[in-house]
Amino acid sequence: MTEAAGKRPEFRNINAFKDLPSYRWPAAAIVSGMHRFSGVVMFLLLPLVLWLFDRSVSSEISFARFRSAFANGASGVVLKLFVLALIWAYLLHFFAGLRHVWSDVSHAAVTKQRGATTAKFTLVVSLVLTVLLGAKLFGLY
Repeated sequence: MTEAAGKRPEFRNINAFKDLPSYRWPAAAIVSGMHRFSGVVMFLLLPLVLWLFDRSVSSEISFARFRSAFANGASGVVLKLFVLALIWAYLLHFFAGLRHVWSDVSHAAVTKQRGATTAKFTLVVSLVLTVLLGAKLFGLY
């Protein structure tokens, strides 16, 4: 080995409990992880969503029962929060998916700066639309 080559970098294993909490994730990595997580959540809850849909359209009586579940006290609030979480998961997954497709099609979107900008845009748009739909869900307008 020659002196011109210099010392090679030394790599070490990381301690997940000590190093990962202090690591600052870029916005693009956070949105990418949330995209995966929201997809898994929607996939796992799909049978429940289909069952709720089936119960709501089976008959007028089942629709009335379904509607009263949303209106009744604490259980209605819990159900609305559950639906709001699903709305947010869907919106985040949708806009993050559009972001991924756009970055695949447009090679100009693959820079660090553009990735951070589109990731922040994805988070803001999904949160704003979730707040608007949540306000409608809770009867604020």
